[in-house]
This record gives sequence, structure tokens and C-alpha cells, in this order.
Amino acid sequence: MAPTSETLTAERILEATEEVLRRHGPAKATVVDVARALGVSHGSVYRHFRTKAALREAVTKRWLDRTSERLAGIAAGDRDPETRLREWLSALFEAKRHKAGDDPELFATYSVLAEENGTAVGEHIADLAAQLTRIIAAGTGSGAFSVPDPAAAARAVFHATGRFHDPCYAREWTAPGIQEEFTAVVDLLVRGLRP
Repeated sequence: MAPTSETLTAERILEATEEVLRRHGPAKATVVDVARALGVSHGSVYRHFRTKAALREAVTKRWLDRTSERLAGIAAGDRDPETRLREWLSALFEAKRHKAGDDPELFATYSVLAEENGTAVGEHIADLAAQLTRIIAAGTGSGAFSVPDPAAAARAVFHATGRFHDPCYAREWTAPGIQEEFTAVVDLLVRGLRP
């Protein structure tokens, strides 16, 4: 039985949009395709998302938030700051590598959408930087790290590890020796944060 507009939720629309994007790609996916997948009129979709751009931004934000939410648990954890920093960076690399490797078509689609939705990407990066700042500030407070400005140090760590989480490097994430290279970079960064 086709759903009615009363049972239609933003989450269901976003799930359907993800499937439509996977099937058709960002260039060919339309709101009509999403509505058809849900068995509703395109007007029903527009009641939840006023424009196609708003729908695409929401689906991009949802995709990015999945990574942020996983990492937030590590950032808020009670383990020592160095361990949390290493786990957080490893989890970020693994999440990005997992997304790129498990569903390359959808990853490519989201890479296009991320280019379109600078606001969602900017918020995602700001959230990740804030999580790193909390970890480094905790390390500074405990004496494990010695940095005058935890936020600046967090941005530096984020950018220094970009090869392991920036989608433009996705092709390198399966290269032989990439894990060893990642470990070497993280070791160097951690040594630089210590007193």
C-alpha cells in the first residue's frame, strides 16, 4: 500500500532520496523520482523540503552527521586524551574509508553534493574541529599535552591528517602501506602535542 502524505516524514523522504541518488546519481535524480519511490506526489515531498536544493542539502547533512555522531562518543569519552585523540583520528579515517569502499557510487554522489552544499560541509568540519578541540583541551588540562591554544592545535591536527579523511584523497585510502603512513602521521602529531 502506498504511503499517504500523513505518514510521510522528513526521515522517510531522506531515506528514499538516498536510494534515488544511489540509482540515478546527482545529475539525474529528481524530486519526482523521490516522490515516485515513496508513492506520493512531488508536492508532498515539497511540503517537507521547499526546494530540490533544500532536499539535497538535508540529505548531505544527514550523511555527514552519521560520521560526526560516531566521533562525538569518542570525543566525550573518559579515556586519557592521547588515547581518545588516536581513537578519534582512527575512527574518522575508518569511517571515511568505509563509506568510500562499501558504496563507491553513493560516495561519489555525496562528493558532488558536498561541493554543492558548502554550508552543510562547513558545519560538519566545524563540528569535527570542536570535537578535536575538546580532546586537546582535556589533554592540556591534564598535562598530557602542552599547547597554548587547543582550538588552533585542533585545526592543525585536522588539516595535517587531511589525506586520511578528505574525500579528494579517497583513491589513496586502499593503497598498500596507507595504514602505516596514517600511524606515522598520528605518532608525529601526538609527539608534537606532548610537553
